[in-house]
Amino acid sequence: MLPVRPARLAVVALILMSLIWGYNWVVMKQVIRYVDPFDFSAIRTLLAAVALFIVVVIARRPLRPVALSQLLLLGLMQTAAFTALIQWALVSGGAGKTAILVYTMPFWLIPLAWWLLGERVRGVQWVATAVAAVGLIFILDPWSMAGSAMGNVLAVTAGLAWALATVVAKRMRRDHDFDLLSMTAWQMLFGSLALCVVALLVPSRPIDPTPYFFGALIYNAVFATALAWLLWLYVLQNLPAGVAGLSALGIPLIGALSGWIELGERPSAGEFSGMALICLALALTSLWPLLQARRKA
Repeated sequence: MLPVRPARLAVVALILMSLIWGYNWVVMKQVIRYVDPFDFSAIRTLLAAVALFIVVVIARRPLRPVALSQLLLLGLMQTAAFTALIQWALVSGGAGKTAILVYTMPFWLIPLAWWLLGERVRGVQWVATAVAAVGLIFILDPWSMAGSAMGNVLAVTAGLAWALATVVAKRMRRDHDFDLLSMTAWQMLFGSLALCVVALLVPSRPIDPTPYFFGALIYNAVFATALAWLLWLYVLQNLPAGVAGLSALGIPLIGALSGWIELGERPSAGEFSGMALICLALALTSLWPLLQARRKA
């Protein structure tokens, strides 16, 4: 049995991490008033990579990159494509709805892992995917395409990019032995350099150096990246995977609630129904491992 103190601290770490990542959807939405999405994506990920490498050195983790070609592909998908897509989606999409749509990732991952990795898919996972698909239809509302169609598509595509990146990471874990923190720092660096190239090539307005802009950079680099990843590693080491997976439910809910309270993003009846269905599907995928573990125990 796990020691009580580390387990309790890990629960606190899980809650704090979920709050940091959940509220960051509002921060990312607000900051685009002062900077173009690609510029902010490039700057925040580059600073985050620097922060992660400082943590790697302080923690005395291995610095040498493993499986360089796969690591580069992971950086392009997990950091470059994913970050650029969510920041672009937030230009026209609400913070809460974008967070929910991006967190359809687990339901893209289920068929992809079945197809590309040969992983077994259980019945409850297919049920959760079907429920999420219905919720996605409610939010997208393809019959009228009301609201921000572009933002919706970008957010869903970001979730798909995240799922593909997860497949790449799973293959790396299967074929190679690597340190998770070091791998995260390297892929963040590769992705941020790609984003810097994109930011230089895409015309943009000058950055408005307001206090909120610099605060958003510090929040993303220090809290939402370096600190949150340390909290996540601590959670993984001290809590069962099923409990740790509850963050996939908490983060988009906090993002949606923060957007509602701070930005006045009140969802329509259809959007609210869709969000509720996707959250139900996330709860199914998160809680099922816990129920199975209790039965085995």
